[in-house]
Amino acid sequence: MNKTVTAALAVASMLALAACKQTAAPGNEGANAAGSATAAGAPINGTWKTDISTFKTDRKPDQLMLQGGQFSCTTCIPPLTVAADGKLHPVTGRPYADHISLTVNDDRTVTRVGQKGGHTTSTVKYSVSPDGKTLTISFTDSSTPNTKPVTGSYTETRVAPGPAGAHAISGSWKPAAYNSMSDEALTATFREDNGMLHLSTASGQSYHAKLDGSETPIRGDIGGTTASVRKLGDNVYEETDRRGGKVIDVMTMTVSADGKMTVKDENKQNGAVSSYVAIKQ
Repeated sequence: MNKTVTAALAVASMLALAACKQTAAPGNEGANAAGSATAAGAPINGTWKTDISTFKTDRKPDQLMLQGGQFSCTTCIPPLTVAADGKLHPVTGRPYADHISLTVNDDRTVTRVGQKGGHTTSTVKYSVSPDGKTLTISFTDSSTPNTKPVTGSYTETRVAPGPAGAHAISGSWKPAAYNSMSDEALTATFREDNGMLHLSTASGQSYHAKLDGSETPIRGDIGGTTASVRKLGDNVYEETDRRGGKVIDVMTMTVSADGKMTVKDENKQNGAVSSYVAIKQ
């Protein structure tokens, strides 16, 4: 999953999380800002809540396969293959899991669990509708220590079938709509002052970023993600998130006079481009 701290949401990262905890979580995405002007009354100051009904994304379909006792996700980052025997198996290259299990509940439902350091970081349930056309993904993201987990669900529609004899989740699935998202994923508070942008999210992540584009750690993020913030104008902020020195996400936030924030998110790992609107509370 693409777990970054988000301005008002982790929707884009949650999408990746539910699909395979592969790249992020809108758990949360970052926020960027630059500039040094005083900001006692900066438009971004305050608490924001994302309206998930405004969320739109353009990305490649998820590719899932479950056959012969083995689960694979070729669109996960990195690609994932694990035995579907309900046991935890070691995995590498994943910032939020060092072990993953895949349990086949029945012919239309499977459950995936991720752990890191012996702590469960994610639980994802995949359920295929009786007609085989819709995949409902329910998730719990518990990767941020000592906080309430982020929960939610969304649906995807089938765009290609799996091979004969494969489990019902097999095939290609395109994101369709969000059914629900807990407040922990939707709410964040910003404060700009003395050339810095301060972010704290309801999911337990935060940062204090200089507005000169320098990197700062995202507190509460066990994946080691950093945020760099620049201010592009009086009401426009750009955040670049990195992990291991590599850019993984760029988000642009534009605050309007009507108390709305429009967010454009570019996932540099899977090429997804997403947008949504947050409302000042």
